[in-house]
Amino acid sequence: MSTIGSFEGFQPVSLKSEGDDQPSETDHLSTEESESGKESSPKKISRQPSVTESALYPNPYHKSYESRKYFVTRPGAIETAMEDLKAHITDTSGETVQGFWLLSEIDHWNNEKERIVLVTDKTLLICKYDFIMLSCVQLQRIPLSAVYRICLGKFVFPGMSLDKRQGEGLRIYWGSTDNQSLLSRWNPWSTEVPYATFAEHPMKYSSKKFLEICKLSEFTSKLVPAIQNAHKNSTESAKKKQLMVLTEPILIETYTGLMSFIGNRNKLGYSLARGSIGF
Repeated sequence: MSTIGSFEGFQPVSLKSEGDDQPSETDHLSTEESESGKESSPKKISRQPSVTESALYPNPYHKSYESRKYFVTRPGAIETAMEDLKAHITDTSGETVQGFWLLSEIDHWNNEKERIVLVTDKTLLICKYDFIMLSCVQLQRIPLSAVYRICLGKFVFPGMSLDKRQGEGLRIYWGSTDNQSLLSRWNPWSTEVPYATFAEHPMKYSSKKFLEICKLSEFTSKLVPAIQNAHKNSTESAKKKQLMVLTEPILIETYTGLMSFIGNRNKLGYSLARGSIGF
């Protein structure tokens, strides 16, 4: 008659925790006794080279659902914007677009705004584009011959300011800040500010395509020669202004930063999916 629960033929084993992988003192002694009388030969441990490759895009720490929130990353959105703006510029001014970039504009109140920036033979164009409705909302034109200074550097704030911003940016001047009125300086919606400040778009590392059109270095390398050529071809009075490219901190003169904190925290300057509420 067979017995239930018979374990004949099985050898008992001991369970070890993860910390017991290292040999104990008794194991070490028993190993020495078993290997006594034998010649010990040094052992070499061979390690295979790592096959891990680092990539800038897609960013391994970038969550895919985060990029899908931005309407600019939707299939065909950025291509439609490029074709619309190129056709509009050709029809209205007859100029040739030399470059197309997707950047974040930082206004004088530290508010982020999604912008498309284009450079032609004579003009710098800053476009507010609605990627939800796929239409141009606002287009600002700055003659390249009027640009006289470009600053590259980190963002800084006044000593008593509670506002802050990490990273580096680019500021383009086409007018003197000394002549800027007090009203335009302290008006967050003013359009009379004689400069524009840009930073890289948050979707820079989402794909190879966006990496190419969101880099400030690529934008600068195209903008500087275009401005220099515009100065050469301009009138004698405008030729007196020579382009200066400086590396210095970019001052954003805000103090409390409550408005920019709320806006930037919720990405109000971007065409973003917001659940049941769209912006």
